[in-house]
Amino acid sequence: MCPSDIELDTRHQGHKMIVHCDAHGPKTTIKIRVDRLQVIQSLETEKSKEDKWSIQKMILLLIALGFLIGTAVGIYILVQYFMKPLVYQGSVPLQDHEASSRCNDTDNEVTTAPRRKVSFRINTENFLLEVQVEYRQEWFLTCHERWNEAWGTHVCRHLGYIRLVHHNAVNLSSTKLNHSQEFMQVPLGLTTARENTWRTRRGCPSGRIVALKCSECGSRSKSSRIIGGRDVALGRWPWQVSLYLNNRHVCGGSIVAQQWIITAAHCVQNYRSPQLSSWSVLAGIVTHSTTRPQASSSEVKKIIYHQKYNDRTHDYDIALMKLEKPLIYSDSIRPVCLPQYEQELPVGSECWVAGWGHTHPDNTHMPRGLKEAMVPLISTRKCNSSCIYDGDITPRMLCAGYLDGKADACQGDSGGPLVCQTDYTWRLVGVVSWGTGCAEPNRPGVYTKIGAFLDWIHKSIEED
Repeated sequence: MCPSDIELDTRHQGHKMIVHCDAHGPKTTIKIRVDRLQVIQSLETEKSKEDKWSIQKMILLLIALGFLIGTAVGIYILVQYFMKPLVYQGSVPLQDHEASSRCNDTDNEVTTAPRRKVSFRINTENFLLEVQVEYRQEWFLTCHERWNEAWGTHVCRHLGYIRLVHHNAVNLSSTKLNHSQEFMQVPLGLTTARENTWRTRRGCPSGRIVALKCSECGSRSKSSRIIGGRDVALGRWPWQVSLYLNNRHVCGGSIVAQQWIITAAHCVQNYRSPQLSSWSVLAGIVTHSTTRPQASSSEVKKIIYHQKYNDRTHDYDIALMKLEKPLIYSDSIRPVCLPQYEQELPVGSECWVAGWGHTHPDNTHMPRGLKEAMVPLISTRKCNSSCIYDGDITPRMLCAGYLDGKADACQGDSGGPLVCQTDYTWRLVGVVSWGTGCAEPNRPGVYTKIGAFLDWIHKSIEED
């Protein structure tokens, strides 16, 4: 026999144990009565454990992902660093193919010449002055009212000429005009004030218009340092001169007037008045000979180089030479025009450089004959890129040449002309200044930008 059922309270564990007896003897049966509160607490505990594990897994995943991203960024930075081309001031090492291709691509910068407020031109047949204003497409003849010599000088300089030669009034009755012909009225003064603007009118009260003639330049006869260049015939570049110091060629130069030569400041900055007698200028030659032709040799009276010239950066690298006696113009001796004010040539324009400099960068051989090479203009933005000159090009410089280095100026060509032809007129756009090596890949020639010095050139000549 068993006693009555025995109930064992085990609440502290969350259940009761009840012992039943039957005829066969005691039999133990466990009945679990789970308290509702205890169940909720248990479920919350389990859920909390699961949430903690999920958060831990998320944190571990984020850490792993961050590690992978950091590693990828680090690898990318290292690759970019080691692939970046290096710029040296001395010799230039060969660059890997990808780096070179980034520099050798076509210069896609589009240069559009800004429309000038007032443009001038001189009719080559009758020398009549024609004016165009920015809001009109037509060219207008100019009434003679208010015209004076100062205006003539201003117009000639604007067009790239050194000086005014002649100006006069022409009667309208002697000129063929169409019925709708309009005219331009000269402003009150040479200032840019709004009240001093060019205005169109239906007729000229005086019945006369302006004709003028400027100094000749920029033309050559019909017979007419360079690496990758070719020999030049006499008269092809009639403004090209050779600067001699102590009877030896040292630099080139360009004729801009009968007594004035433009060259580079670094050619002459160390030679001032005491050494003037050591200088001479040879014009009208293409070949250097042991016996100099005295007819083309001129002594130097004065040297003016820009006061801001920096011999470290070659900024403001320009100088003027005044000759003792004026040159006598001929088919082989002629001046070159200056650029027009505010004239911007398009990128890729085909210009020419000439000189007696080294024909190979590895030796000191200078040819007896003048050499020439065509070099296209390169945009300043591209030339200042990290794989070329890395910001060394100032607003007073320009670049021309080839990024594969097939043609370039070299030692001995300094001071010589970079000329471009616009409207059938040859203009002195640049002066051979500097470069890294000669005809090196991604190291085109750097030239003094003449357009940045027009006021300085005219002022220096006029003051003298």
